[in-house]
Amino acid sequence: MDRQQEFVLRTIEERDVRFVRLWFSDVVGALKSVALAPAEVEGAFAEGLGFDGSSIEGLSRVFESDMLLKPDPSSFQILPWRSEDEPTARMFCDILTPDQEAAVGDPRYVLRRQLDAAAQMGFTCYTHPEIEFYLLESDEMDSSGRPVPADRSGYFDHITGSVAQDLRRHTVNMLEAVGISVEFSHNEVGPGQNEIDLRYADALTTADNILTFRTIAKEVALAHGKYATFMPKPFSEHPGSAMHTHFSLFEGDTNAFFSPNAEFNLSNTARQFIAGILTHAPEFTAVTNQFVNSYKRLWGGGEAPSHVSWGHNNRSALIRVPLYKPTKGGSARVEFRGIDSAANPYLAYAMVIGAGLKGIQEGYELPEHVTEDVWSLTTAERKVLGLKPLPGTLHDAIRQMEDSELVASVLGEQVFENLLRNKRQEWDEYRVNVSPFEVNTYLGMV
Repeated sequence: MDRQQEFVLRTIEERDVRFVRLWFSDVVGALKSVALAPAEVEGAFAEGLGFDGSSIEGLSRVFESDMLLKPDPSSFQILPWRSEDEPTARMFCDILTPDQEAAVGDPRYVLRRQLDAAAQMGFTCYTHPEIEFYLLESDEMDSSGRPVPADRSGYFDHITGSVAQDLRRHTVNMLEAVGISVEFSHNEVGPGQNEIDLRYADALTTADNILTFRTIAKEVALAHGKYATFMPKPFSEHPGSAMHTHFSLFEGDTNAFFSPNAEFNLSNTARQFIAGILTHAPEFTAVTNQFVNSYKRLWGGGEAPSHVSWGHNNRSALIRVPLYKPTKGGSARVEFRGIDSAANPYLAYAMVIGAGLKGIQEGYELPEHVTEDVWSLTTAERKVLGLKPLPGTLHDAIRQMEDSELVASVLGEQVFENLLRNKRQEWDEYRVNVSPFEVNTYLGMV
């Protein structure tokens, strides 16, 4: 037994932990959980906990349903929102086959595999997400069939006694209590919309932190009689919720993206990484924007990137190169703005990193950066600049993904096929659904 496992067992005893929740995700990033008795934790460390993997969306096929949950002791945390009378902890799990091999359908393993590929190239990948979400009065609609924002605050507004301000402070305190460092938080543009930015961490830790963040935000909102949603576009007239993420590669203590004498301080490695993402972004958009509603955000304005482009401090571009501290090499990074807040972080990060590494391996050439406001350009002007559109619907994204060798390679055959099947089913259900828009528009017309 290693030291981390010993620490977990000792903490469980000292803190009188009554339940240990084992966390993992399905193929679309929904959190799954099973409560384990403290006495069973040592056995779970040694042998894993058996469960039916075929009952989890996209995890395994029926004929290979026996799976094992292997808790990761480094992710152990006491859950601060549970009753003090019944202390509860959680650990994220890796999913194994009965032969103790990594389950290829485990989203966490998909990301691990890309991080291992980066490590073989000498890189460690760090990520920093900016997570947006809406606070609503409840999960029910008003008389007109619309969600009701919890407040009417705008971007960076400071309103004394604001419910959102109290909720954000409570959420940040909860995050800090489980060891997740927060950089800052604020009101976003939409009414009831908020943003909380997590501090840099390695990509796997960040993905774990995002699932924890979503859970905490919802728990805190419910405790205050409100509802938190990570739906990409809950309001037609207000901005959608993104999860802009900053990526950087380090070689030891050296930022591989930094070159002091280059344009925008971008090294050749950084330029190739960006080129890889831009080249393959349309192919993996179904991963980073996985729901029908995701495309209402991408094509609904509000600073959402709808075309393949990059630029220095250009917030209309798919990839932005910020220069907050141009003389500080460690801060060099690229911001990918194409992920929405409902994405599966394991698969989304695996795809972005995988595409970037492909660019480095193949020596992709980076096109010219865009200085224009992409949203204000005409279709003809975008064509002249060579700006290709991202998929306009989930159906379009599926069509581009299913032909992609890179996406199949990064996700692995099983996750690739399971995700495609899940998305095709969603699109089929959506396309035959008669929406309120259609009824309101056509019922009295024809």
